[in-house]
Amino acid sequence: MPRGPKNSLTDVEGIQVGHYLSAPHLCGVSVALCPQGAVAGVDVRGAAPATRETDLLAPLNLVQEVQAVVLTGGSVFGLASADGVVRWLASRGWGFPLDEGQVAPIVPAAAFYDLGRGQDYVPPIDATWGARACQDAQDGPVPLGNSGAGIGAVAGGLKGGLGSASEVLKNGLTAAALVVVNCLGSVIDSASGLPWEARLELDGELGDLGRRAVRLPGQGPGQAARNTTIGIVATDAVLTKAQAQKMAQMAHDGLARAIRPAHTMFDGDTIFCLATGRRPLPQTPGFFAGTQAQALNELGRAMADCFSRAIMRGVLAATSLGGFSALRDLPPL
Repeated sequence: MPRGPKNSLTDVEGIQVGHYLSAPHLCGVSVALCPQGAVAGVDVRGAAPATRETDLLAPLNLVQEVQAVVLTGGSVFGLASADGVVRWLASRGWGFPLDEGQVAPIVPAAAFYDLGRGQDYVPPIDATWGARACQDAQDGPVPLGNSGAGIGAVAGGLKGGLGSASEVLKNGLTAAALVVVNCLGSVIDSASGLPWEARLELDGELGDLGRRAVRLPGQGPGQAARNTTIGIVATDAVLTKAQAQKMAQMAHDGLARAIRPAHTMFDGDTIFCLATGRRPLPQTPGFFAGTQAQALNELGRAMADCFSRAIMRGVLAATSLGGFSALRDLPPL
């Protein structure tokens, strides 16, 4: 399948992505904005999540659309950045309608552990960081590696980062992913020296670096309890909340293939799904036509593949920082 023109989450029409970071503190925020709203779902697989507004996304609950999703460093302190996103959206009238012309922006968020990697153990992350990420939002290609929330990420002892990827399906739908790779497990197969899912590369996106076998450092995997991979998958398809939740669930397959082990007791692995509703799901003849099951199967497969590719692209784009070596700086196998 071809990748989208930007090979980023922003290939999904109706989504903008923005970032803010503090280089001295090695901490940042990335936000996906949906100014016209998007149906959303979530699936949390890790045992140590730090999240906001995930219960609201359950299919049986009232609110149908969100206006943004926040991926942030700073662990539990970083969730404060979502307050700035809420205020920024409210000032523009984007949100769930309330009385007297007011709105309540719906902003789910997930945070990962990057404490102690910058000049202060707890970075001064607050609502202003989220607002600044919103001000930076645009629909162009997403910068990878040490950008936004990826600046403080560590992947199995290597420098992690922010990754993104997309795919255009044969039926015309677009699937895409945005991920912060900050995992306990390894992104590299120690036997081959290559990323676990290098076979999924589209149109040479991993470059020569992705085909260069490397020798992993001797210190082994990342530090326990200082992890969590968080991300977003998105599509321009019309989905229900239940279908969006299923897509988030299937996207975790891509996480588990590209990071091993995944969903550990020390990770809070969380994936959101956004559906902007620009294209109908194709109808499939047969018994399951009413549920559009075959189209959902293919869309979920694409989202899982995009998530794996985004993980690889984020780690390959990262540069050494904060005492953690980037994959690009490792010796050959």
